[in-house]
Amino acid sequence: MPAVINVSGVRYRWPGQRGFGIAIDSLELEQGTCTLLIGPSGSGKSTLLALLAGICAPQQGRIEILGTDIARLSASARDGFRAEHIGVVFQMFNLLPYGSVIANVVLPLSFAPARRARAASERSIEDEARRLLARLGIADEIARSGSASELSVGQQQRVAAARALIGTPEIVIADEPTSALDADSREQFLALLFAEVKARGATLLLVSHDRELAPLFDRVLRLDEVATPMAEVAA
Repeated sequence: MPAVINVSGVRYRWPGQRGFGIAIDSLELEQGTCTLLIGPSGSGKSTLLALLAGICAPQQGRIEILGTDIARLSASARDGFRAEHIGVVFQMFNLLPYGSVIANVVLPLSFAPARRARAASERSIEDEARRLLARLGIADEIARSGSASELSVGQQQRVAAARALIGTPEIVIADEPTSALDADSREQFLALLFAEVKARGATLLLVSHDRELAPLFDRVLRLDEVATPMAEVAA
């Protein structure tokens, strides 16, 4: 299968934080695979995901996503690329607290016309949002009423996942999406997430510190196999 993510020679330090950065010499993810990236808290997992999602750009190196080197794009161009092609489940969810559940799910489509067209290809956009929410365990009465601020933490995680999946992005990136779930809910959530991703031929990269998730994935990587702390890299 072709690589949809291809990273080489990347060096990144957070601005104003000379003591923290990472180096990624090489990373490839193939189309349609579900990959688990394991690393302890504070090791740079979220930084790596921010680079892959184009939230920040490296000082050196290439980050090719679907054949486009997003490291060469402007910040606004990276935002547009991410909206069209990458669904992100953020660690802190990043939901609009006073927006409705449906409004939160469909939010990325406001910035991604092609993704919006895909979401509306078989049913209305709101119906597609409700379908995804139902698949992820959010009852229709919750989806139709109330705001995101009224949801439990576990429900917020499911809404964040539905937002990442809507409109069939080619890549889904998830940062600790099961951290607020018990063991039974976690396995059910992941089974549904895998089913939605695989049904669309998407590529999933999920980051966690939980090694018990490893048997569920096609591929498992340790962060220290992928990235090196910049303190250990020659300037």
